[in-house]
Amino acid sequence: MKKKKIKKSIALPLALFIYATAMAVYFIPRNNEMSDTEKWVTVIASYVIIGLLWFTLKKKEDFTRKRDEEWTNKQNENKK
Repeated sequence: MKKKKIKKSIALPLALFIYATAMAVYFIPRNNEMSDTEKWVTVIASYVIIGLLWFTLKKKEDFTRKRDEEWTNKQNENKK
C-alpha cells in the first residue's frame, strides 16, 4: 500500500496559514500599539502572500508534471 505524498503546494501554504492565523489570534488582542486598521491590513496581507505562494507553487508543480509527461512521451516515441 502506497503512502500518499503531500504536495509542497499544499503543505507549505497550509503550514504558513495555520502559523499566521495562530499569531493573529494570539497577538492581535494583546497589541495596543497598532490601530485596528493596521492589524487587519497586516493579517490580510499575510493571507494574500500565502495565497500567492500557493498559486506559484501550484503552477510550478503543474509545469514540472507537464514537462515530465512530455519527456516521457518523447522517450516512448524514440523507442518505437
